[in-house]
Amino acid sequence: MKKYLEKLPFYNSLVLPYHFAQAIFANVKYHHPSKKLRVIGVTGTNGKTTTCFMIWNMLNKAGLKTGLMTTVAWGVKTLKPELGHMTTVDAITLNERISAIQKQGAEFLVLEVTSHALAEYRTLGIPIEIAVFTNLTHEHLDYHKTLSKYRAAKGKLFKKAKLSILNADDPATDFYKKLSHKYITYGIKNGENRATNIKLSVSGVKYAYHDINIETKIPGEFNVYNSLAAVLVGEKLGLSSEQIQEGIASLESVEGRMNVIDEGQPFTVIIDYAHAPDALEKVFESVKGHKGRIISVHGGAGRRDPSTRPIRGEILAKYSDIVIITEDDSRDENPEIIAEGFIKGAKKAGKILGKNLFEELDREKAIALALNIAKKDDLVLILGKGHEKTILRADGPHDFEDIKVTKRLLARIQRDHQ
Repeated sequence: MKKYLEKLPFYNSLVLPYHFAQAIFANVKYHHPSKKLRVIGVTGTNGKTTTCFMIWNMLNKAGLKTGLMTTVAWGVKTLKPELGHMTTVDAITLNERISAIQKQGAEFLVLEVTSHALAEYRTLGIPIEIAVFTNLTHEHLDYHKTLSKYRAAKGKLFKKAKLSILNADDPATDFYKKLSHKYITYGIKNGENRATNIKLSVSGVKYAYHDINIETKIPGEFNVYNSLAAVLVGEKLGLSSEQIQEGIASLESVEGRMNVIDEGQPFTVIIDYAHAPDALEKVFESVKGHKGRIISVHGGAGRRDPSTRPIRGEILAKYSDIVIITEDDSRDENPEIIAEGFIKGAKKAGKILGKNLFEELDREKAIALALNIAKKDDLVLILGKGHEKTILRADGPHDFEDIKVTKRLLARIQRDHQ
């Protein structure tokens, strides 16, 4: 019944009083657990999860017991996977988990905060000591309707934060400055705190920040921004340069974020969660020095903003030698209809169906096709689902993990070639 009600144009506004009441109930039921923690909230279109992991790892390495709640996982020292396809969970689950984190002796909590959560009062009653802004691009307009409303929803986090850490290279920062009680900025081109002498590679990034040399094991220029935001959080919480350096450098990876899958194959495979146009652009930007062909596997979710589909198809075609359009969380929407939007965009960019553009709506078969096409020194990008443990089809969730499926298929290919 709910899935039909959600299609009503006024549904999201209609249920706001319910969300508000739920948040109040949750805080009372769990005795306002967030008030016993120093909370760092991270928001933005892209980079939230990686930034959260960097901050969490850095603080724990420095001896500050810190909890984490993100799209990928939650916990303190031992993390539990987030099985639902939701970044900031409902208010009752959120407060229940914060209570569990607090009872484990955590002093800090790093919380990934979405625009949906802010609009629906899920974070009501949670005091924010530091709020981090990564970036703002076209996404979630199926929910917010306009980019200005999307931007405004995220702005609620900065209104309640004691200190805001803002990406000066993003135009939305001017808007968030006006909402912030106190702020500092960071960036590559702008901001009072800048990364310099940047060196990018497929194994990570290196750069200088004042007298600190920062190194991450996660590639992509966007991880200069993510890590620099984490560095500033560390500084504001009183960590030493050595603690900051070690905390950033020791994070090996974040599940589903630029994960290199190596099963001994003669080509490179990377899995990433990128599904918004800007996120796709950034992934391709991070691998632009690759010498072999680029083969991309991607699809779109159902009941999500359809206007991005041809845009994403065009981006895939522009930067890839071969594009394979497949399924994502189609939900109750026809996967073929979803794929049509991507194919339209890819054709606009010059790809030809059956030659360098393929449609394979079974995601496992699509990944297998990409891996079998790949030759020595090629790069296969499997994009859109990242860490997720299920795929949502019309009949409900099915177990599916890009990383596990890809490893299994690569192992099979390796055996067949021996």
